[in-house]
Amino acid sequence: MLNVTPDSFSGDGTLDPAAALGHALAMRAEGADVIDVGGESTRPGHAPISAAEELRRIEPVIASLVERGLLVSIDTRKAAVAQRALELGARIVNDVSGLADPDMAAVVARSRAWVVLMDDRDVRDAEDPVGLVRDDLAALVERAGRAGIDRERVILDPGFGFGKGPRENLAVLREIGRLRELRLPLLVGTSRKSTIGKVLGGLPVEERGAGTAATVAIAIAFGADAVRVHDVREMARVSRMADAIVRG
Repeated sequence: MLNVTPDSFSGDGTLDPAAALGHALAMRAEGADVIDVGGESTRPGHAPISAAEELRRIEPVIASLVERGLLVSIDTRKAAVAQRALELGARIVNDVSGLADPDMAAVVARSRAWVVLMDDRDVRDAEDPVGLVRDDLAALVERAGRAGIDRERVILDPGFGFGKGPRENLAVLREIGRLRELRLPLLVGTSRKSTIGKVLGGLPVEERGAGTAATVAIAIAFGADAVRVHDVREMARVSRMADAIVRG
């Protein structure tokens, strides 16, 4: 993930296009398959920004990445931002709001881009949080289909850390196989999340690498097809090792 914002929870954001490009090129060299560019923070308590400001941040970065042949995903909740990113050459829309913008589905359908649909409903204290996540994702897939989005271009994200406490987040990882019932690729983003810090006794963001590695390996073992991470070199190695064990 490439955070083009000063408000990233992980502390790795930048508003400098040159620095962002350098970071992205380093991530590709370390094993990243996709560079997920986000111009607006999604951390709890973040300050929303306008589409114009989000575009100002991400346009030069995406243009530079595409020019250099990188596969780019745009992490946005705004249809106008997604549209411009796709025009610049992004190939994937990563929408953590699950098509909340009424124009987003049409933008994706027209472009025939890949789309990541994430569940962000609050399922804290639910008796069966994973069942609710599965049902929400199924409803999102149905809505996307009605809008003309090709099912074969849909990726699902259970939303680790969004509307979930440690109990629910760990249940999602433990029972991720239930989400495979939807027969679509699964993306899991656990990297440096607060649940890891809490489980490991209150570790700060910069000390959550080992805990992240455990979640990445478990996610892959239980059925995840892709992972979204900050520490690319280390997590690429974890992913390759987990794949070798699970998939042979």
